[in-house]
Amino acid sequence: MALVPSQVLHAAILLSYCSILCNYKAIDMPAHQTYGGSWKFLTFIDLVIQAVFFGICVLTDLSSLLTRGNDSQEQERQLKKLISLRDWMMAVLAFPVGVFVVTMFWSIYIYDRELVYPKLLDNFIPAWLNHGMHTTVLPFVLIEMRTTHHQYPSRSCGLAAVCTFAVGYILWVCWIHHVTGVWVYPLLEHLSPGVKIIFFAAVTVVINVFYLVGEVLNNYIWDTQK
Repeated sequence: MALVPSQVLHAAILLSYCSILCNYKAIDMPAHQTYGGSWKFLTFIDLVIQAVFFGICVLTDLSSLLTRGNDSQEQERQLKKLISLRDWMMAVLAFPVGVFVVTMFWSIYIYDRELVYPKLLDNFIPAWLNHGMHTTVLPFVLIEMRTTHHQYPSRSCGLAAVCTFAVGYILWVCWIHHVTGVWVYPLLEHLSPGVKIIFFAAVTVVINVFYLVGEVLNNYIWDTQK
C-alpha cells in the first residue's frame, strides 16, 4: 500500500503547479510584454501542460469516488473517457515534454547558462521558482508514473502526436523570430541557418526518444508485457 494515496498526491502536485504559475505570471519581466508573452517559452507551456494534466488526474479521482457503487452505465462511460484522456496526456505530453524541459534546460545551463537562462533573470525569478519550473517537474512526473498505471496509445499514434507538438512549437518559435527579429532562446542566435535545421531535427528526435523511454518505463513498472 502506498504511504500517501495517489489522490492526495494529485491534489498536492496540482496546488504546487497552480502556485508556481501564479507566482511566475506575477513577475513583471520585459519578456512577458513582448510578442507571444509567456507562451513563447516551452517552460511555461510545459507548466500549463502539467497543471492541466494533474487537474485531469484530480477530476478523474473525484469522478471515480462519485461513481463507486453506482450502476449508471453513462457515468462509467464518462469516467472511462476521462481516464483515456488522462493516460493520453501523460504519454504524449506530460512525460516527454516534462522530461525534455528538465534535461535540456539543465544540460545547456551547466554548459553556458547565458544561452538559455541569462544571469539577468536572477533579478526577476527567485531560485525556488526556477527549480519549480525546471527541476521538480521530473520527480513529479516520475511519482505519477510509479503510483498510477497509464495505458499508452499505439506507438505510431503516440509518436505522431509527439512529433506534431514538437514541430508545432518549432514553427511557433520561427514565427516569433519572423515577426520580431529576435529568437526566443539566446542559443539560437549563435547558430547558422543550416545548424538550426539540424538542431531542430535533433530536438524532435530527442523528445520522441523521451516518449519511448516513458512507454518502456511504464511497461517495466507495471509489468504490462506479462
